[in-house]
Amino acid sequence: MEKEVWRRVAPTLNPWPGADAVGKALRDGVKADGMVLASDTVRTPENVSDTLPVEANAGSLPGAEPDPCCMGTEAENDTAVITGFVEDEQAEKRQLQALARQSPLWARQTLLTLAGRAAGRARRLIAAYYLITGETYIPAICAERIYVGKWCPALRERYHGAACTAMNYERAADGTPDPCLGELFRALSADAFECAGTVTRILERSLVG
Repeated sequence: MEKEVWRRVAPTLNPWPGADAVGKALRDGVKADGMVLASDTVRTPENVSDTLPVEANAGSLPGAEPDPCCMGTEAENDTAVITGFVEDEQAEKRQLQALARQSPLWARQTLLTLAGRAAGRARRLIAAYYLITGETYIPAICAERIYVGKWCPALRERYHGAACTAMNYERAADGTPDPCLGELFRALSADAFECAGTVTRILERSLVG
């Protein structure tokens, strides 16, 4: 309405100087004097980083820390101890399997169960090795035939094997600075002691008849 009045009163004057230039600038994307276009707002790297989700920062994710509190650098000095235990448990498994093949029928399944528990302890140690190093430890393969010998002396040997391994786990638990690895060693020690007790019960029945 005001524009029409201006045209009647002073048709040669522009009531809004610069308005046509602004309109043209908006259409053409060109900035007129004193005008700020939306395209002038540039997001700096600082602005962009502020809007990123927390998950984008990999360093803050669980498990991505370079030095985790458990099964980390403090346990690296125990990797040789871990692999030694793995080989011992694998050897114990083979001994128990061989003993089961030559055992009385009533003791066979129990001995096979003990062999499975030795293999289970080895698997737990291999998992710990991977947590510490990020690498998979592959136990040595033994294809030699195992000669068990007489029944009761063989049981006596298996008892001492399990009991000594349990004691060595306890010593390793006391010697490691890593709390999680120490807890694992103690759990394996308790399991090995239980297996030694089972061998003792088999021996008791064999001696008494």
